[in-house]
Amino acid sequence: MKFAEPLEGRKLSFLLENAASREAKLWKVYVPKKPSNQDTDISPAQRDEAVRWLADVHHQLKLYPETLCLAVSILDRFLSAIKARPKYLRCIAITCFFLAAKTSEEDERIPALSELISSSNCGCTPSEVLRMERIILDKLSWDLHAATPLDFLHIFHAMVFSCKAGHLSGALSALNRSQHLALLTQELLHCLSHNALLPVRGSMLALALVTLQLEKLCPDWLALTADLLRKAQIVSSELIGCRELVARCLSTHTASLPPNTVYICHPLRPPPLESRDGRVLPPWHLSAVPTPPACSHRDRSPPGDSSLPRSCASLPLRRKPSAKRKVEQMDVDEYFDGIKRLYNEDGPQESGSSPCPALQPVTTS
Repeated sequence: MKFAEPLEGRKLSFLLENAASREAKLWKVYVPKKPSNQDTDISPAQRDEAVRWLADVHHQLKLYPETLCLAVSILDRFLSAIKARPKYLRCIAITCFFLAAKTSEEDERIPALSELISSSNCGCTPSEVLRMERIILDKLSWDLHAATPLDFLHIFHAMVFSCKAGHLSGALSALNRSQHLALLTQELLHCLSHNALLPVRGSMLALALVTLQLEKLCPDWLALTADLLRKAQIVSSELIGCRELVARCLSTHTASLPPNTVYICHPLRPPPLESRDGRVLPPWHLSAVPTPPACSHRDRSPPGDSSLPRSCASLPLRRKPSAKRKVEQMDVDEYFDGIKRLYNEDGPQESGSSPCPALQPVTTS
């Protein structure tokens, strides 16, 4: 499919105009209020938790991204129209997901209601979901075909690759379009679970994601951004503020762990070691068991030989270890030989070794 044809540009402009008119008709700002009592209203954190839970259900069932985006759109539209209690939030969310699946998926891919309830562990019965489905449809006037942020993302992404400018096509020609769109889709799904972006329209959110990627890839991204702003009829000052919010949300997506995360090593526990006095020694005290090298020839010397050291002559003779004991000791020796090779303890330490201290055993208090 050639995106550079004028006919394709007209088709994209028509799709953008149609999506913008649907958004202007159905979109409404949903601003969740922080309730004074947790049993009276749904908080922003609870809404975000429900969206992340739907994302897990969506990943488990392997449905289309359009299904999850439409489910979040239906959920936000319904919560902006009514006042629901937190105990009904999961029933509302799974019902919105079921409606979105029946709207976006093919018939053979739509999960059965019983399968959806069992796989999601929502705690609802099929009759409760069906009753909630009728309530949601009545509140939304049976109109679920809203323009989602993913619809605008597809349109803007196609417009970017339909650009005729030579410097832009050269910078974007090396990219795989499908992989680039999949990356933008993952970022969009992450932004949907942040209530800070609820006052932002879907077209604005999609344009902010696309322009943030263009800023990383194209040196002259401002010219293309101005063209997209003109086609979408969006004010540049609003886009700047939205870009800041999106960049702040994406920073938590790229860095899921704090920079000072501490990793603790839990080594495998070898068989317990016993000292001569019967005490059980931990595995890292293997070197604490005394094995004098002068006693290695004690069995070959006569009992009254005075050439042996007094410490060795006083030691009792040991029985020959069993085959099982030999196997356990061999496993322990191989285990600690691997640890010694890991930390270079067999030879002298090099001057350029790592300044990090060695791992210490985990102590349980």
